[in-house]
Amino acid sequence: MNKKLILLFLVFYEFCAHDLFAQKNNVDTFNYSVLEDYKNRYKEIESKRKTDSIKRDEIKLQLQKPEANNISKRETLLMQLKTLDESDSLRDIEKIQSIESLKHSSKAFAVRGFFNDTLFLIYSKLGSFSAEERATVIESRIKSLVENVDFDNNSIKEVITENTVDLLCGEIILLSVSENDAIWSNTSKLILAKNYNSIITKSVINYKKETSVSNLVKEIGLATLIIILLSVLIFYINRLFNYTATKISGQEGKKIKGIKIKNYTLFDAKNELNVILKLNTTVKWLMIILSLYLVLPILFGIFPWTKHFASTLFGYILNPVKSVAVSVWNYLPKLITIVVIIVIFRYVLKGFYFLKTEIEKGKLKINGFYPDWANPTYQLIKVIVYAFMAIVIFPYLPGSDSRIFQGVSVFLGVLFTFGSSGSLSNVVAGLVLTYMRLFKIGDCVKIGDVIGDVIEKSILVTRIRTIKNEIISIPNSTVMSSHTINFSSDSLDKGLIMHTTVTIGYDVPWKNMHQALLNAADRTEFLSKEPKPFVLQTSLDDFYVSYEINAHTKEPNKQATIYSFLHANIQDCCNEMGIEILSPHYRAQRDGNMVTIPADYLNKDYESPSFNVKFKKDEK
Repeated sequence: MNKKLILLFLVFYEFCAHDLFAQKNNVDTFNYSVLEDYKNRYKEIESKRKTDSIKRDEIKLQLQKPEANNISKRETLLMQLKTLDESDSLRDIEKIQSIESLKHSSKAFAVRGFFNDTLFLIYSKLGSFSAEERATVIESRIKSLVENVDFDNNSIKEVITENTVDLLCGEIILLSVSENDAIWSNTSKLILAKNYNSIITKSVINYKKETSVSNLVKEIGLATLIIILLSVLIFYINRLFNYTATKISGQEGKKIKGIKIKNYTLFDAKNELNVILKLNTTVKWLMIILSLYLVLPILFGIFPWTKHFASTLFGYILNPVKSVAVSVWNYLPKLITIVVIIVIFRYVLKGFYFLKTEIEKGKLKINGFYPDWANPTYQLIKVIVYAFMAIVIFPYLPGSDSRIFQGVSVFLGVLFTFGSSGSLSNVVAGLVLTYMRLFKIGDCVKIGDVIGDVIEKSILVTRIRTIKNEIISIPNSTVMSSHTINFSSDSLDKGLIMHTTVTIGYDVPWKNMHQALLNAADRTEFLSKEPKPFVLQTSLDDFYVSYEINAHTKEPNKQATIYSFLHANIQDCCNEMGIEILSPHYRAQRDGNMVTIPADYLNKDYESPSFNVKFKKDEK
């Protein structure tokens, strides 16, 4: 079992090592191929440069000949010479740009110094050493230089060999600069070697200086002083805020009396005091954290091994602040554009509002456009203008071109569409009802089975108050699908005709019945005298006649009261004229029974009739 595990481990190790080696080879191969492409391109550029150089020399010789005194020919030659110079400068620019693109597209390995700082980068391999291996070996050789007690500015020498320029420190070869290394840096081998020499020398000398005993003693003393000052600062910050907390607590019931918004107490004195004390504590801790955050980078910056921590800590705040500031500065032109667009649309809406006000007041009249349409039309135009403004502003919003932003916008649009399908139908119905002018606020209407006064017309619902003071909300889509009766639309001009039906037997003369009904209508409050009330005989049934009294009123909102008064007056007038109002199926023997008229309307000597009995004699 153990042998199998060992074998499996060896296979896994070999696989990982092979994969790692393949990755290294891939990096070197890629960098090598990129460099070879650049070399081929470089050869083409140099070939063109030589050709242009030969042409330039020929043109200069022609300019020295007597024939060049011809002005037109001389200008032509000078123009050709200028063109060649421009081509030469463009090639230099192209060469620099090619090198920069090489650096961006290729992977480099850093040679790090004593304090984890990057000294320079290695792009290409040399012999059997990959770029990464070269960087590692060079780094270890440089760090071994600190053991040389006599190291100074002249300890490292440049030695020119057949293919490379080597940097030597005594018998140790620190690194070899090849032609490929020089190409990556867009310079010569010797100049690049001198640059590396200067960088390495400064790094070693600086390390020895920073790590000297006297310097370390100074750094430790300075760090101790900073820690003591930080402790004193935190102590006084804590003491200051404890003092402010005591002063704040003493103001309870004096300056701290609670917060009231009209009649609502948002905070009483105790709650307000607790909020202020918590705010005081929060500010205290923010001050302590800020002090620590500002002092720690200074403390880290004292020692060379932790200097990079200082820049990292400052970067946590400075980088976001810088990024935000740069983003805001870059966004200012778009922000100004948005402000200008908003101002323009604001004045457009003011123009529409002025027209709406003039139409409502009746100062501006448009044929076929009613004043009560002005406000809903303005609201509709306002929505359209705002929607169009949002469409215009959208491209200028930060992140509007982001796929995430666009996806969220589409999601919200779909969510709104599906979630408000019923509401949208009510909105559309509300707009249609406005322009249909079926009713207005205060009208007495009947919608379906609901009768009452309209008290509110909104974009979604219509609210009606019934005679029982019930507030009924009817969705506008329901109003559209139901039949609507408006009792008030013509009541002021023509009057609403109130009508009720009374059924009376054939034994009552119709003229008497007509007069009784007319008298009842004349006595009823809120019924108009003109046009005069009238009676219609609507049917002649088996046992009774149907009489309908009709009268005009200009108070349609008081129908229930009017009907109640009218019915009471019909009873009185019929009783006064001796007319009995009987049920259609009422059956009774009149003999021996009193009439159904109340006793108050009968004569004082009235007596119920006696029974009539008729005998028939037998002829026999």
